Amino acid sequence: MPGSVLAIIGLCVVVHLVRTYLLTLGQDTDVIRYGAFIPVIYTGRFGFDLAAFTSPFTYTFLHGGFTHLAVNSIWLAAFGSPLANRLGAPRFVAFFALTGVAAAFFFFAVHPNAQSPLVGASGAISGMMGAAARFAFRIDRSSGQAAFGGDPLPFRQVLRSRAAVTFLAVWMVINIVTGFVGFVPGNEGQIAWEAHIGGFLAGFLGLRLFDRRAARAG
Repeated sequence: MPGSVLAIIGLCVVVHLVRTYLLTLGQDTDVIRYGAFIPVIYTGRFGFDLAAFTSPFTYTFLHGGFTHLAVNSIWLAAFGSPLANRLGAPRFVAFFALTGVAAAFFFFAVHPNAQSPLVGASGAISGMMGAAARFAFRIDRSSGQAAFGGDPLPFRQVLRSRAAVTFLAVWMVINIVTGFVGFVPGNEGQIAWEAHIGGFLAGFLGLRLFDRRAARAG
């Protein structure tokens, strides 16, 4: 597993352990207030402070419970590892950060007056899934490290790939179902499927901005 992926997972774990075992309820409330993404703040009705500019990044490191953290860590390892090996650490970290921001503001576009905090890395992880679809899940192990291989497929060609279309269909159905149900067993909060879609679209459409090989080829 690449160091950049391990570092992100490790930071999420450390943050959650500190919140769970070291902070008081009041202190943890402050962490959520200033670290989570709260859409209503961005309507401008309450003014803006530093947290308004940092929380679109920091919310990805906060989680609603150990199940939420564990599931996101597994998916991050699965989709983040080949992407990080492909992009390199700096570009992967930038990809993680910016797809997380895109996920947050897609959620804001759907629920601008929501007061419930948005937390978790799943929006950015959905961005990695979107990137994986652009490669039709092709893995190159020639360097000794599993990485997505070949050039990113054009959008039309992605839709001709059976593997990519099957994944996209299953992924969309899961998000629609969780959107109607509102939660999954073992998760302490609701599923922010809107953030998943926003992150996925950002990763799917914006991959070439981060891919060194595609940039050189272009």
